[in-house]
Amino acid sequence: MLQPSRPRTRPGRGLVLGAALAVTLVASIVVAVGIGSVRVPIGDVLDVVLRRLGMPVDGVAVVDDRIVWQLRMPRILGAAATGAGLALAGAVLQSLTRNDLADPYLLGISGGATVGAVSVIVLGVGVAGLAGGAALGAAAFAGALVALALVLGLATGRSGDLPPARTVLAGVAIGQICAAYTSFAVMTSGDHDAARRVLAWTLGSLAGLRWHSALVLLVVALVALAGIIACAADLDAFAFGDSSAAALGVSIRRTRWLLLVGTALLTACLVAHTGAIGFVGLVVPHLVRLVCGPLHRRLLPLSALAGAVLMVWADTAARSLVEGQEIPIGVVTAVLGAPVLACLLRRESRSR
Repeated sequence: MLQPSRPRTRPGRGLVLGAALAVTLVASIVVAVGIGSVRVPIGDVLDVVLRRLGMPVDGVAVVDDRIVWQLRMPRILGAAATGAGLALAGAVLQSLTRNDLADPYLLGISGGATVGAVSVIVLGVGVAGLAGGAALGAAAFAGALVALALVLGLATGRSGDLPPARTVLAGVAIGQICAAYTSFAVMTSGDHDAARRVLAWTLGSLAGLRWHSALVLLVVALVALAGIIACAADLDAFAFGDSSAAALGVSIRRTRWLLLVGTALLTACLVAHTGAIGFVGLVVPHLVRLVCGPLHRRLLPLSALAGAVLMVWADTAARSLVEGQEIPIGVVTAVLGAPVLACLLRRESRSR
C-alpha cells in the first residue's frame, strides 16, 4: 500500500508566506487606490482613510476624498474579495474533482449567469422592483442558480451520489447550451450597443462596484473562507480517493454536496457582481501548492490571499494601462494567467 509522501514544506513556512501575503495585500490596496487617471499620493490616501475611520486629520481635499473613498476604495476591496473567492472556489473544485483544470466556472455557473445578464441587456427582461445594475446582478445570480440546479439534476445518481466526472460533464453540457443561447440572443438582437455590453460583461468588469456591492462581496468571501477552512481535513482526505476518505470517517455524499453547492453559490454571487473573470481560480491554487504543499489548512487561506493580491493588481492594470479607456479585467487575467499555466504544464511534463 502506498504511503502518502511527506509535505515538502515546513509548517512555519506557511505562516511566513501568509504574513507576507497579508502585508502585500494591505500595501497593494493602499498603493492601488492612488493609481489612476488622477494620481493621489500615498500620504493623501492614508489621510483620507484615517479621516473616514474617525481619526483627527486636517487638510483632506474634497476631490481626494471622493476619488479615494467613494470611487476607488470600494472597487479595490471588491476586487480583493472577488480574487479571494475565485481562488478558494478553484482550490476546492480541483480537490473534489481531482481535476487539475477545474475552475470556478466548470459547473456551468458562468454560462447561467451570462444567460441572465443577456436576458436583461438584450431582451429587456425585467426584474420585479429592480432596475439598471441591480436588475442585471439579480438576473445573473438567478441564471447561475438555475444552471446549478440543472447540473446537479443531471449529475445526481439514483442513490443520491454526485460523481465528480459526471458533474463535470453535466457542467460542460449546460455551459454549452447557455453559450448557444447567448450567441443566438446577441446575433438576432440587431442592437450593436447591447452586443458591446454583453461582450464587456462576459469579459468581466469591476467598474460598477460601489460600497454596498463591495461589502456584500467582502462578507461572502469571508464567510466562504471560514466555512471552507472548516472542511480542510475532509478535502485532504479526498486526495486519497473516495474509498480512503470514507475509511477515514468522511461522509462522502454529504461533504461533496455541501462543498459543491457552497462553491457554486459563492461563484454565482461573484459572477453576478463582476461578470465572468477567468484564470484566477485555475492558476492561483496551483502556484500556492508549489510553495506551501497540498494540505488545505495552509492552501486555502494562502490561495485566498494570493488571489486577492492578483485581482487588485489586475484591476489596477485594467483601469490604468490605457489612458481614457478601461480594459476588461478578464483580458488582463488571461494575459497573466495563460503564460503561468503554460509554464506549470511544461514543468509537470518535465517531471514525468
